[in-house]
Amino acid sequence: MDEHDEREPEQVPVGPPDGASAAADASGTAVAAASGTDAAATTALDGHGDRDTRFFGQPWSLMHIFFVEMWERFSFYGMQGILLLYMYYSVADGGLGMPEVIATGIVGAYGGTVYLSTILGAWVADRVLGSERVLFYSAIVIMGGHIALSLLPGYWGLGVGLILVAVGSGGLKANATAVVGTLYGRTDVRRDAGFSLFYLGINLGAFLGPILTGWAQVTWGFHAGFLLAAIGMAAGLIQYSFGRRGLPADARVVANPLPRNRYGMWIAIAAAAIVLILVLVLVRVIRADNLAQVVIVITVIAAVAYFIVILRSRAISAVERSRVVGFIPLFLVSVAFWSLYQQQFTVLTIYSDKQLDRTIFGVTLPPSFIQSINPVFIIILSGVFAAIWTKLGDRQPSTPVKFGLASIIMGIAFLLFLPWANGSPNSTPLMAIVGILFVFTIAELLLSPVGLSVTTKLAPEKFHTQMVALFFLSVALGTSIAGWLAGFYDPENEVPYFTVLGLIAIVVGVSLLFAVKPVLALMKGVR
Repeated sequence: MDEHDEREPEQVPVGPPDGASAAADASGTAVAAASGTDAAATTALDGHGDRDTRFFGQPWSLMHIFFVEMWERFSFYGMQGILLLYMYYSVADGGLGMPEVIATGIVGAYGGTVYLSTILGAWVADRVLGSERVLFYSAIVIMGGHIALSLLPGYWGLGVGLILVAVGSGGLKANATAVVGTLYGRTDVRRDAGFSLFYLGINLGAFLGPILTGWAQVTWGFHAGFLLAAIGMAAGLIQYSFGRRGLPADARVVANPLPRNRYGMWIAIAAAAIVLILVLVLVRVIRADNLAQVVIVITVIAAVAYFIVILRSRAISAVERSRVVGFIPLFLVSVAFWSLYQQQFTVLTIYSDKQLDRTIFGVTLPPSFIQSINPVFIIILSGVFAAIWTKLGDRQPSTPVKFGLASIIMGIAFLLFLPWANGSPNSTPLMAIVGILFVFTIAELLLSPVGLSVTTKLAPEKFHTQMVALFFLSVALGTSIAGWLAGFYDPENEVPYFTVLGLIAIVVGVSLLFAVKPVLALMKGVR
């Protein structure tokens, strides 16, 4: 048993699973876990880290990672802010004219694929390239995806662009925190502040992206918005390409090198997987209208496989096996939570486009503006929650209680739509949505950072990466389900949708609260 089983790591928000990363506990393990890779779990290998203090008292190298992550979040959220609108707006309005039910499914499948790709990014870093190189190459892939969206016409541009951005974002998300971790030795007191600064960059990008790309889309069209996202990613990549030379050698370490004689096997497996996907697309087993369901099935299979492999392993003790079983109800509640939370990129986008009064002082804001609200609340409230948990210490609610409350509060947030449901165009006041997103954020801060923290504590020693991957799979599954559920949303009859989903989330949360004692018993001392 390691030291992290004995104490509660400081729980600092990871932000929207959009890819925002986590700050950490003093030892850095929780931070590392956010990346889903064992390489991420390391600090500077020599134990000393970078003693430079030129970037607000932090190593100068942090500045380069700060900005590449900020611009990546700018491009990611900027593109996502206008993506759904691009798909369902008519051709005359610059869109693709896609039915809303198909468009929302694709957005959900895309979001789920981002989190599936974190597993791929972690594996490549651990076995082949190291975290720093994966980060760099992923940024290039992301930029290529945004360029494809801005320059390639029609469905070709959409398909190529989303695949590249999803794979690249997963790779970058999986390794950015790993690289930051290599800047600090285990006893470096600047670690928490450094990750907090890194976290600020993430949310600055998430705040600015939807505003500026939305403005570009309204002014010059969708492709201009996608081009602005590409320019932002290019800016981050250019500055990072110079600054990466100064990163410590630890950032390029391959934690568990893949033997050369197995390269051919894995290349063959990857090629076979790509061929299989192409064949399934050509024979129309995989289609635009069932893409979310396909990603859901793949994610469920991956999650079940992970649980089976861990639970049947002879390398774990009886206590560790019990803790993995205790993680299962938390996993299920996490899926339920993200399936509602992630609808701010599907249902809430449609709602903001059609029903929200977005006029302030005579200026009409683009629908994408609404996605800039959550990062502001995250920045403000993350410190508040950290202070509360610190103040409460051992008296703070246990993890199952926090998860249950998160699901209940998320359900309440959906019920808060009811006073304005079935309204006419521009009938919902902007402050109503601001208030609802405030509730979204409260729920997020009770589950997202707490989930990463408890995952690192419940993980068996031999399966640290796989357990963190399981938490990300819960996000991937919830995100895909969010896209599938959005297909049932009817702007003309919203009451059943918001009522049913809100009540289900509340029931899920209450059920976990009733099961707190048996779940804690399975968690064997982890709270």
